[in-house]
Amino acid sequence: MSFALDLLIVAAGWIHVLLAPYTKVEESFNLHATHDVLMYGVGPANLHKYDHFTFPGAVPRTFIGSMILGWISSPLIRLGSSFDLVSGKLDIQIIVRITLTTLNALGLCCIRHAVSKRFGRLTGLFFTLFTLSQFHIPFWMGRTLPNMFALLPVNLATYLLIYRSPNAPNPTSKSVYTAISLLTFAGVIFRAELVLLLGPFVLQSLYQGNCTLNGVVKTGILTAASSLALTVAVDTYFWKTSYPLWPEWAGIYFNVVQGKSSEWGTSPPWTYFLTYLPKLLLSALPLSGFSFIFDHRIRALLLPYITFIVLISALGHKEWRFIVYVIPAFNVAAARASRWMVSRRKSSFMGRLYFLAAFAMILANFAVTALTIIASMQNYPGGAALTQYNDYVTQNYTSTSHVHISNLAAQTGASLFLQAHAPPFLSSQPSALVTYNKTEELTTASLTSSGHFTHLISEVPLKDFGWLDKGKWKEVAAVDGFDKWVIDWDFLRGRFKTDGGVWGAAKRLQTVVQMEKSEKLWILERK
Repeated sequence: MSFALDLLIVAAGWIHVLLAPYTKVEESFNLHATHDVLMYGVGPANLHKYDHFTFPGAVPRTFIGSMILGWISSPLIRLGSSFDLVSGKLDIQIIVRITLTTLNALGLCCIRHAVSKRFGRLTGLFFTLFTLSQFHIPFWMGRTLPNMFALLPVNLATYLLIYRSPNAPNPTSKSVYTAISLLTFAGVIFRAELVLLLGPFVLQSLYQGNCTLNGVVKTGILTAASSLALTVAVDTYFWKTSYPLWPEWAGIYFNVVQGKSSEWGTSPPWTYFLTYLPKLLLSALPLSGFSFIFDHRIRALLLPYITFIVLISALGHKEWRFIVYVIPAFNVAAARASRWMVSRRKSSFMGRLYFLAAFAMILANFAVTALTIIASMQNYPGGAALTQYNDYVTQNYTSTSHVHISNLAAQTGASLFLQAHAPPFLSSQPSALVTYNKTEELTTASLTSSGHFTHLISEVPLKDFGWLDKGKWKEVAAVDGFDKWVIDWDFLRGRFKTDGGVWGAAKRLQTVVQMEKSEKLWILERK
């Protein structure tokens, strides 16, 4: 049973990667850094070929996560190639993402084992069900956001805080110091906001007598200094700066000191509690609140995470991924409440009602998550467009071509791993060579008048081109993308007509919720 639950958590991450293999712009730095580590190596001779020198982004990011991910993925890629499972660079992207999702899934499995030991196997089962029935963790834990690199050490810290016998009041000092090291490492290298989680955790541990101030200072200084030395050495080398570079400090200075994060939008202080937590947790949110009130062990577990959300709410710019680390802890609390609900006596009406409600809430999670996954599969038109273009070039070209990739395409999946007809090649050189151009801020007129572009992946349809340019191009394909879900309210209100009786109504029921899509990108070819 235990192995089967772990396998389900790992399989869920794999399935999400395979259903939506493309990536968004916020994942691009670490994804492209991993691409360059795999394709060019880390030697100084090929460092100038790395993508970050062309597209550096607003602030520098660390290469440590990408370097480790590339090294772990490398033998898996070679193994896949030996079984003919790697036919192109997109397959490598999938293997890289599966590697990352497996690592994060193993962190969740550790938490599940700790929950089973601390609260019982049934609570561990419900933790698994809540984790699988939510969207964000399974879908995003295989995506190369800095937050997903930080998620593993945070989850391991959570595991250490929970893992002990049911009667043990507090974690061991060794577990506490190790958790402090993990959170410090993740904060210094990957996500600086984790200091807002580390602080409440340390204060709670000191108050409970789980550690000493002298031990915290020694552990913190040693871990912070070694982590800082590591990131400065690695990232100064990869960014080729003339001064020691600490990427997370650059991010803090840009976003907090200079206040530039507000340029991406600001939200009111209650946004995390009233908007993001309900989306992240779904039905686990009210259940975790129930556990927080009635179970002192859950209160002790959740208090640092709730304090973390309160502290980070002071920052104007808010995104769900900034608090993604709290989801497993809240799921533990929800699992504890569900365990209580299903343990009521089934001979009473309320006992049966509690039992049904526990599983109904999980099923509701699965229903919402299924719709979200289906929508997300259609939300990467850039990846779909570039794949279609590569297939078109393979079938119709034996010479060189030059394609411009629009900003929307670059933001929605057109990664370096999809540049199949440009070096570096996996094996033999393809018959058609392509120059992939992602130059931003080029107008439609400049793109169409420039004679060296043979193809465009355009955000503008051909019908909207000027009359002088329209005749020079033809449309090869149009790529749809998700817009919204449309609900057939007339059916739900009973205001519908059907000649098929019960069978007709059943068929109509299948279309109560329909996806609405529209054309997002167009593949154009110069005549």
